[in-house]
Amino acid sequence: MAQRTVTIASSVGLHARPAALFVEAVNETGLEVEIGRPGDDAVDASSILGVMALGAKHGEEVVLTADGDGAEEALDGLVALLSRDLDAE
Repeated sequence: MAQRTVTIASSVGLHARPAALFVEAVNETGLEVEIGRPGDDAVDASSILGVMALGAKHGEEVVLTADGDGAEEALDGLVALLSRDLDAE
């Protein structure tokens, strides 16, 4: 299982538009991806409700995990996405 830790760069955190863009990118990977705070239970990263309910704020760290072929590359792309301010674009 591949795992990455990333700091949320979007000024409003993973809410509304940033969450939707993230979930869309997760679904494009075709992999089962989970997201959660370090030490907490993770949620299904392909669920907009799950991601928004996580309530990850700007500057908080989250852990992404994925399993399957291409998981390392997929997580690298998702980390790059969350490392940008998606509200500024």
